[in-house]
Amino acid sequence: MRLSWTDLGKARAGKADGRRVEITGFVLAASALGGDERFLLMAEPGCCPGCVPDNPEAVVEVLARQPMKRADGAVTLDGIWRVSADDQGWRYQLHDAVPVKRLSRRTLMAASSLFCLPVPAMAQATDGMAVDLHSHAGNLLPLSFGRGSSAAVAEPMRQGGVAAISLAVVSDSPIIKLTDGRLRPSRDPRPGELYAFSQRSFPALHALAREQGMPIIRTAAELRAARAGQPSLIVASEGADFLEGRIERLDEAYQRWALRHLQLTHYRPNELGDIQTEPSVHDGLTPFGAEVIRRCNAMGIVVDVAHGPFELVKKAAAVTTKPLVLSHTSLTTRPAAWTRRILPDHARAIAATGGVIGIWPVTAYFPNVVAYATEGFARMVDIAGIDHVGLGTDQLGLVGGSAMPSYADLPQLAAALRTRFNAEETAKLLGGNFRRVFEASVR
Repeated sequence: MRLSWTDLGKARAGKADGRRVEITGFVLAASALGGDERFLLMAEPGCCPGCVPDNPEAVVEVLARQPMKRADGAVTLDGIWRVSADDQGWRYQLHDAVPVKRLSRRTLMAASSLFCLPVPAMAQATDGMAVDLHSHAGNLLPLSFGRGSSAAVAEPMRQGGVAAISLAVVSDSPIIKLTDGRLRPSRDPRPGELYAFSQRSFPALHALAREQGMPIIRTAAELRAARAGQPSLIVASEGADFLEGRIERLDEAYQRWALRHLQLTHYRPNELGDIQTEPSVHDGLTPFGAEVIRRCNAMGIVVDVAHGPFELVKKAAAVTTKPLVLSHTSLTTRPAAWTRRILPDHARAIAATGGVIGIWPVTAYFPNVVAYATEGFARMVDIAGIDHVGLGTDQLGLVGGSAMPSYADLPQLAAALRTRFNAEETAKLLGGNFRRVFEASVR
């Protein structure tokens, strides 16, 4: 049985008591160093004990069968699930836990018939022009708080053939917490707090770029020239909360920090509009949100409506003169409360602007790279069209595991896509579509 982090706190996790389960998560940085047998597993990366969520149902205490080596990214563990009725300590434990090994490339090639992948496709290299619409790679979020150290970004990109990524600061981070299995605003921000946080986050992104020798893309021509041999960054912000209702701060971010990709909202209904995971308070997009879209169109900033509900997207589509991006999501046909997935009409509204939708590699939806390609990408193409779908990994930002945890894994995704799409179509999905939108939006 496989559990996802959204199961915690719900009946499905309770009914799993005593059963053998699999779960994917991140080992707390202060734990499992040098081979521990007892440590904590969380839905997203942490860098210190203070990063542990307050909610006892949002953490799994792991009791391993034997000492385990620390993993740099997400790990999948198999063990006996235990649910405690005690209010003291953690609600969930995983006993007799062992790591589930990822398949090596050789193993994947040997087992390719099981995945309907021909062996020649598995050996296929990418064209070195892939672009990720949304990423938090390099441990940017902890770095924005002045904690931890950076992780490799450029080298995995070179290995996988990724030319550029939209690397996002998270503007509402100081007030967001994992609560009852969902990321939610924990309080109202203090005046100036989120702007001040952005003045630490943007410099952290630039420092990461310098450290790893990654150029920052400022123009359409620079993205056209970008190749995996020298990976590049597009400065993005997940949420425009740092504006705090002041449009002049958009100009400042453009000029001072090279902001070229702006997501309007994140996990807080803000001055620009509503979000998918909280009740509506603005009926979609606010007048200030419309003003920001018009200013982004004029200046040359990609407008991203990820996390925005359908009402926000419809109003944004009526305002924008440039294609919209929805950088990380996936398709669903079943409406559900607080989901980050989108319905077909939501996807078609993005496509109608000439925009692109980034597909999320969430393992709860796509347990492996083959499902990610043949269900995630292919189903969205069926709805939105081949010109309107792209790669949106949300690397190191997922609450849960990733079907493509490293950029070095991109050739596996490319091979899986080639079972459904030709070479030209695959190139569009892995970067060409976003390059077109970027060129239409950025001078």
